[in-house]
Amino acid sequence: MTTPTPAQATRPAARYRILTAAALAVAAVYFLVPVYWLAVSATKDTPGLFGSFGLWFHDPHPLTYLRAVLTYQDGVFVRWFANSLLYAGAGAVLATLLSAAAGYALAAFRFPGRAAVLNVVLAGVLVPATALALPLYFLFAAVGLADSYAAVLIPSVVSPFGVYLCRIYADAAVPTSLLEAARLDGAGEGRIFGGLVLRLMSPALVTVFLFQFVHIWNNFFLPLVMLNDSTLYPIQLGLTQWLGYADRQPVLYQYTVGGALLSVVPLMVLMGVLQRYWRGGLADGSLKA
Repeated sequence: MTTPTPAQATRPAARYRILTAAALAVAAVYFLVPVYWLAVSATKDTPGLFGSFGLWFHDPHPLTYLRAVLTYQDGVFVRWFANSLLYAGAGAVLATLLSAAAGYALAAFRFPGRAAVLNVVLAGVLVPATALALPLYFLFAAVGLADSYAAVLIPSVVSPFGVYLCRIYADAAVPTSLLEAARLDGAGEGRIFGGLVLRLMSPALVTVFLFQFVHIWNNFFLPLVMLNDSTLYPIQLGLTQWLGYADRQPVLYQYTVGGALLSVVPLMVLMGVLQRYWRGGLADGSLKA
């Protein structure tokens, strides 16, 4: 009888591999069918959207309809798209840097109240963002910042999950001996953080950036509470406004579908470009060296 090799002994049985592949296939279909429906529906006019089979094309003119989305109301969708890029891009970058600094400080320095600060961060992860929207509105209204870009940007730079992830990753990936050697060489704390720590933590930082970008891009309730001026709306809030008027202007159903398709493109591109760093950041940050 042939003795199995260690690789063969640890390899899952064929039936488990088949079940795993089947489960992943079902999950892929579940997540991809809505995107497929969105892509197909964006090629139809409003009568075709409601009068044809939803999962197949009907007199497709995608470029014509998408151009109509971009030019409607003097290009207000382009303004919403730019607003979303500003909120998500700037908010994610600032949140990543703030999370890196806070996480590194909690991992590398010992100071009174360190455990209490970490517990507050963990509590912040558990608090739903919708529960903070109204208190934040009253706070920003009191200082005159409501209905402005700052009302959406400033809350977006705070990421308790990002701080926690960076703390775990810094504890695992930044050796204390390396920090001590840099200090002996005369490097200041700012130079150590900017030139050494950020490079060592780059997988975790990409992960935080990706999570925060997606969170801000999809955020609906905070802009809804904070903003009254429609020129400041992000895509999600603008499309909801169009949908609200669609009963009186049926063409807005088609524009909303086309706008929704355009709104997922940046997320798909970002996920495709950064997913390898995202996987690496999660895997490395979950292990302590």
